[in-house]
Amino acid sequence: MENKVSSIKTNDIVQISLMAALTFIATQVIHLPTFMGVLHLGDSMIFLSAILFGRKKSAAASAVGMCIFDLVNGYTLWAPFTFVIKGVMGYIAGTIAYRKNYNGNNSLNNMFAFVVSGIWMIAAYYLGGAIILTFISKEFALNQALIVALKDIPTNILQVVGGIVLAVPLIAALKRKISR
Repeated sequence: MENKVSSIKTNDIVQISLMAALTFIATQVIHLPTFMGVLHLGDSMIFLSAILFGRKKSAAASAVGMCIFDLVNGYTLWAPFTFVIKGVMGYIAGTIAYRKNYNGNNSLNNMFAFVVSGIWMIAAYYLGGAIILTFISKEFALNQALIVALKDIPTNILQVVGGIVLAVPLIAALKRKISR
């Protein structure tokens, strides 16, 4: 019986690292603190990585880049949530963008991917906020925390929309440049 070992190529490591760095930078450069989180432009890089590199690389880069932002900026409580939420967000966007042999080349399908992954992120951070308020900081009972956590939903919606607005022309420009 042959022992198969999965190997990661150097190119994969470089692409994931580059997108994690770009995600961190896009989040770090312009971010505004909100009630329980932060409004930033990093989601645009999650969408970009999903289209350029697919679900697995996008998941890894998104999780690492956003988690580093949380750790560097004092959102340590959020870091484990962010790692999972943003990683799954990148995975969802990449999975949808590459379904049915679209390979990230169908603009309408890509928009669908961004919206679905954005809805995931909004719902997951809402629940994450309620969990933090109830079980970690113990400030509220669960029913109260579910109400208080609603405050960040509009900001997260704005963040997803901003990410899409920034990512779509960037993706189009990069795809034109790459195809030449």
